[in-house]
Order: sequence, then structure tokens, then C-alpha cells
Amino acid sequence: MQDLIDDIAAAMAKAEERGKVADYIPELGHVDPQQFAITLATVDGQVYSAGCATTPFSIQSISKVFTLTIALGQMGDSLWTKVGREPSGDPFNSIVQLEHESGKPRNPFINAGAIAVVDAIMMGHEPKETLGEILSFVRYIADDDSICFDHAVAASEMAHRDRNASLAHFMKAFGHLRHDVDKVLGTYFHQCAIAMSCEQLAHAGLFLASDGVNKPSGIRVVAPQRARRINSLMMMCGHYDASGEFAFRVGLPGKSGVGGGILAIAPGHGAIAVWSPGLDAYGNSLLGTQALEMFVQRTGWSVFGH
Repeated sequence: MQDLIDDIAAAMAKAEERGKVADYIPELGHVDPQQFAITLATVDGQVYSAGCATTPFSIQSISKVFTLTIALGQMGDSLWTKVGREPSGDPFNSIVQLEHESGKPRNPFINAGAIAVVDAIMMGHEPKETLGEILSFVRYIADDDSICFDHAVAASEMAHRDRNASLAHFMKAFGHLRHDVDKVLGTYFHQCAIAMSCEQLAHAGLFLASDGVNKPSGIRVVAPQRARRINSLMMMCGHYDASGEFAFRVGLPGKSGVGGGILAIAPGHGAIAVWSPGLDAYGNSLLGTQALEMFVQRTGWSVFGH
């Protein structure tokens, strides 16, 4: 398996077309697009890495998997009164659907849906308390207390928040947000600015690979049915309006972020984290997607297999 991971990293190192970094968030625009990392953490406790797999990067929308898990733990299925479970078919920051659907976001992984999830888990608390809870949860599932926020990235997002603020105000106008918009956005931007390495991210995703249990540590994070449902949402909605393409090419539940990371889950096998900062036209890591496609071709771990 280590040979396969090394082969993938070597192939990605030779790639000439590396995509475009997310320069609409200026702090992310400074990241070197030549970097690549991959880690596989298996359900039996093995870890295989290549590239700069211990380098932290901004996980951005991958964090939405973790806040969704927290929200479902707090609210159960009542969360679905606030946000839907359908693919959007629109870009991650689109306002079009919100208008057509009375301010209820289509799913928890587009920006509007993730903002609604943050509003739900705030439960009347201040941003600092909510962020403490989110960070504690991520550290817990990754078994790593060194994980932290990249405050420079959060500040950069807050300074360029107009589109996300529009989404939030639109939802507030329809009565779908309980808290002050600026407090919700401040929480959301810090959540997206969590910095993790591929090794940390793969460990954090392990509970989704074995019915809600992080097997190496023995910790049950969620019930089996909930793990399966989170995976189903990652499969259908985890790559925005390219989720169908990712399912076609890779065939695993996955969640991307504009920092260039992707967390993919191979149920029964393990969690795979990849990172390459250059994005495709849909805001997903160009080389990260290619690496996962190569990985599944070699392992046969697609959920659509035997």
C-alpha cells in the first residue's frame, strides 16, 4: 500500500497542469501550488503517507462534515427543518436557489447550508464558545490537540465576506437564522479556517469509514445509521456542482475545500486525505481528484464495486 501511495505522489509531482489557487480569499492565494500530499488511514490503524502530509493547510469546506456531525448530535433529524438533503447543481456560493426555495438551503455543504448549520449549533451562545466546541470536537476525532485555527485566513475571509453575508442576510430575512448575522459569519469563517495536515484529516475521517466508530481508538462518534447518512450526503453534495463527476470518476463519499483538500471515505477500509492547492473550475482540487481516481483504480475501493 505504501508503494501505491508513493506512486500516486510521484505521478502528481510530474503533473504540469496544477489548477488555480483560490485567490478570491487573499490568504489562500499565497499558497504554493506545487505542494501535494496524500494520507491513507486504515480502519485497522495503519497510516500510509507521501508528499507534505504533515503540512497544515486550510481545510475550508471539509469542516462542514464536522459541523454537520455536531449539529446532528445536538438536534437529530430536526436539523432537516433548517436545511435540505438534495444536491444543488449550482455553485457553492450561489444565491439563486435560496430565492426560489424561500431561504432554505438545499444541503449542508453549500455555503448557505453550512451557515444555517452554524446558526443551529450556536444555540444562543457567543461565537467564541461555539468555536471552542467545534475545535474540541475536531481535536477529539483526530486525536490531536495541536489542531488550531488559522486566524489570518479567517480575517481574510471576513474582509471579503460580501457574498456569504448576502446569503446569510437572505436566510435571516426568511426567518431561517436565529442569531446575529455577523456573529454567525464570524463563527463560520473561523470554522472554515481550521488548519490540518493530511495525516490529521485522515485520522479525523476514520469514524465515517467504520459505521461511526474510530476503530484504532475505539471511540464511537456517531451511530451506524448516522455515519451512513453523512457519507451519503458527502457522495451526493460534497463536491458542489461537480459531485456527480466525482462520484463517476472516484466513486467514494468525499468532501472538498477551496484550500485544496479532499477527504474521501472508503467504508470498511479507511479514510483518504489529499491536498493540492490548485483548483479546477468548480473549486475542487485538480490533482487531489486525479490522485483519488488513481487510488480507486488501483485498489478497487469504489462503493459501486463488488
